[in-house]
Amino acid sequence: MKSTVVGSFPCEESSPSNFKDKLLNTFGAYDSYKDAIKDSVIAQLDAGVDIVSDGQVRDDMVSIFTKFIPGMKLEDGNTVVVSKIRKPTWEISINDLNYAKKVIKEYYGGKIPEGKGIKGIITGPTTIIHSSRIQSFYKNKEDAIIDLAHSLKFEVDAIAKKVNPEYIQVDEPFLSTGMVDMKVAKEAIDILHEGLDVPLAMHVCGTLNNAFKDIAKFNVEILDMEFAGNDVNLDVLEKNANLISNKKIGFGCVDSSVNEVDDIEDIDSLVSKAIDIMGKDNLILDPDCGLKRAPKDVAFDKLKLMNQIKDKYN
Repeated sequence: MKSTVVGSFPCEESSPSNFKDKLLNTFGAYDSYKDAIKDSVIAQLDAGVDIVSDGQVRDDMVSIFTKFIPGMKLEDGNTVVVSKIRKPTWEISINDLNYAKKVIKEYYGGKIPEGKGIKGIITGPTTIIHSSRIQSFYKNKEDAIIDLAHSLKFEVDAIAKKVNPEYIQVDEPFLSTGMVDMKVAKEAIDILHEGLDVPLAMHVCGTLNNAFKDIAKFNVEILDMEFAGNDVNLDVLEKNANLISNKKIGFGCVDSSVNEVDDIEDIDSLVSKAIDIMGKDNLILDPDCGLKRAPKDVAFDKLKLMNQIKDKYN
């Protein structure tokens, strides 16, 4: 049984403090988020996390991608679809992921141990389109979702080739809302998965009693869901475990909606029940969602408790 994070971690944007950084800032080359990436990676590793993220320190989960995708633009912080969606103009997360991977390598003295590493994370095409406003070109969301899937495929393939992650995670929280055409959403994930030589995970938060049977059919190796803040989902998992016997479960066992440290007995009880349902080798422990809104010390302690439970059962 391994552990991971859903993605985001609390961070602070830094300011140039020495001559070199101030000079870089003068030429627009200073990266105010580089220290935040390093700090978040080290915090995750110190807490015992096996598969870390880069902390998702830049922007929100939608605009961090859409500002680099032709056909989409930002207006007052919101994404608007203004023309046909095309290939990204930039490999969006590669630099941050490779820098995070360098930090991991240094943390372990020059070589990343087997079973440890980083994962790439993208926001899924269905969630991005449902979070955006279509101004022109597309008559319906479904066509935009498919075009965006083809666009994001370039990013997914770049992560797989240039970062060599443990796996790639697609965040699709909208799949639990009942607002989504599941057939189109599944087709979009198929596009992202095609030819991929690393495992693909899909994170879906929310209550899944009405969506689980559809989600179970998606072409991914790992399904990541919340259980700590949603007691309905454990019952859903138990009743439908036979539908996902070929998948691993990202098991949200830490409540990310509460900015206080979880009760270790609550985490232990949840994980114990999940082991009974799925077997520990099919579980990857993580928080319900990202921890960006939590104070740093609370986020760290949540991850540390989660990994204490992981170590107990390993």
